[in-house]
Amino acid sequence: MTSSAADATPPEPTVAVLGTGIMGSGMARNLLRAGLPVRVWNRTQAKAAPLAADGATVAGTPEEADGADVIITMLNDGPTVAAVLTDAAPGLRAGQVLLQSSTVGIDATTDLARRAGEAGLVYLDAPVLGTKQPAEQGTLTVFVSGPATARATVNPVLDAIGQRTVWVAETPGTASRLKLVANTWVVTLVSNIAECLNLAEGLRIDPQMFLDAMKGGPLDSAYLQGKSAALLSGDLTPSFTVTNALKDSQLILDAARTSGVRLDLVAAAAERFSRAEEAGHGAEDMIATYFAGRAPEQDGG
Repeated sequence: MTSSAADATPPEPTVAVLGTGIMGSGMARNLLRAGLPVRVWNRTQAKAAPLAADGATVAGTPEEADGADVIITMLNDGPTVAAVLTDAAPGLRAGQVLLQSSTVGIDATTDLARRAGEAGLVYLDAPVLGTKQPAEQGTLTVFVSGPATARATVNPVLDAIGQRTVWVAETPGTASRLKLVANTWVVTLVSNIAECLNLAEGLRIDPQMFLDAMKGGPLDSAYLQGKSAALLSGDLTPSFTVTNALKDSQLILDAARTSGVRLDLVAAAAERFSRAEEAGHGAEDMIATYFAGRAPEQDGG
């Protein structure tokens, strides 16, 4: 009995990763481990060059990188994604899938979907939930909204970069809305941790005593213990930076304003991230918002 062409397994897609910073580099390595052909590009080429040792083809321009079945954009914000797509335009072809995984907010997602449509691309709004370690381990959660017809092409890609894919809707933008809700939880949670540690310090309570009191109980979490341990050890290597947390907080507040919702906690978190950035902690992990809760004479900068 012979299988029909419709039953045949589709070929593995080639993938271009545009943006190989903290998140994109981990995603690219997991694609390579899954056996997918990968091309990578980053504006600062030194961040893309190490991926050659893992088997990636390193491109000098976005146009050189984008001749693939699936293009992943993992960049800082909407204007950056738009600029990179403009640079990549000469190498684009109709039918390519754009897996737009940067967190860019609602308005920018609408604009990028329009740009992709004008270029003949299949646009998937696909922000990821997770930071450096999940990106490196291939355990991200990916929220996706876009046409179901693209699933067969992108499923091997999604399986490589994440442990869970949530197909939210067929309308682009819905996944980005869900991501903003998830990020609301993250930015308020990390700010809550920082404030608890601030108060412990102010009251001359050993922070570890607080953490031990929470440990194993219903109010404990791996996030509380992990972020606190990083801060108390002085390891502020970024999984997600203060500057990016501020950017995402502002996207959340923009969305809340347009939808008639008041988010007092996110507004306070954004103010803390802003103060921490101004104090020189912008490139550190977002738990460095802790320093925004210290008196100026306590913070050496």
